[in-house]
Amino acid sequence: MNISAIQKDTLELLLAMGRESHPREFAALLSAKSGIISDINLIPGSIGGKASAQVPFDMVPLGMNIIGSAHSHPNGIIRPSDADIRFFSVSGSRHIIVGDPYGPDDWGCFSPDGIPVRLKVVP
Repeated sequence: MNISAIQKDTLELLLAMGRESHPREFAALLSAKSGIISDINLIPGSIGGKASAQVPFDMVPLGMNIIGSAHSHPNGIIRPSDADIRFFSVSGSRHIIVGDPYGPDDWGCFSPDGIPVRLKVVP
């Protein structure tokens, strides 16, 4: 599936999740409909910490259409770390990072190898 956009309310929820979990990271998995990221999946057993967040893939329900991940960077640096890229390689094709101060422009989308990907924000 070619992912080209994210729903505005989904992006706003990711930014709010970053604000609410600050100064700890959060992590979630993403799903899409018709090429538009539309759903945030919180997986039981996910752990958010001051320096990282983890998602237990053995807890992901079978048949869930996971296209990527989302997590926060409380330090405000919206660029994937080496650990992020290792995680991206096993969790789909689009990865969103939201960062402090979690405003409308404080996010980025990346491919599994950490290259920025432009996503349209749609209603």
